Amino acid sequence: MSAADLHTLTGAYAAHALDPDESAEFERHLANCPACAQEVAEFAATLARLGAAQAVLPPPALKARVMAALPTLRQEAPRTAPEPVRRPGRLARGRRSLGLAACLALAVGAGAVAVQQHQQAGQARERAAVLQQQQDRFAALLAAPDARTATGTATGGGGVGTVVWSNSRSQAGFLASGLPAPAAGTTYELWFNDAGTMRPAGLLPSGDGVLLLTGPLERASGIGVTLEPAGGSAHPTTAPVLLLSFT
Repeated sequence: MSAADLHTLTGAYAAHALDPDESAEFERHLANCPACAQEVAEFAATLARLGAAQAVLPPPALKARVMAALPTLRQEAPRTAPEPVRRPGRLARGRRSLGLAACLALAVGAGAVAVQQHQQAGQARERAAVLQQQQDRFAALLAAPDARTATGTATGGGGVGTVVWSNSRSQAGFLASGLPAPAAGTTYELWFNDAGTMRPAGLLPSGDGVLLLTGPLERASGIGVTLEPAGGSAHPTTAPVLLLSFT
């Protein structure tokens, strides 16, 4: 592989997309190429922010439910020899009937909880699948031979934004980390900067996350981020909170 080819593997190396032989050859090249080392460091930092932005903490209510249930859970009783079989009397049969009724009531309640938990689990799996797909597509963009990144701090120092773009793919992605949460009824909107004309490129409803921008790069010189009404706007209605250029 030529040195020129090796220079194009910085993104793929950072995303662990090279096979072992390519990785070993690139690492030998990396030891003597400060420019590639810098690009790898930038890609690695972007991937780290990507992971942090998509991390999801368990809801506080989950911990509360687990802690509340602990006092009512008994340890498994020690195993002993089975007791002699006795014919149940009337009182025992009555208790057994009450116990059966209680078990049925618990089963019905547990069934309803199980259905709800199953639905919640299904929704969580769907969200996880969407996040994984976004991460995979973002990582593929980072691995493009001509992928580049630019990072900036939002107005007022509230959070960081990183844009990744590839001219060969005519595609760009945006990674937000620590931007202030939009107020109710608003969302972040991304824009391609076409020589001063802002073209809608997608919505980001929170201050942390990943967005593959919609639309081709075309002649865009960079991107902008504004706060817009929920659902987005056809044109920016507020001052940009972040501007990044494709340089």
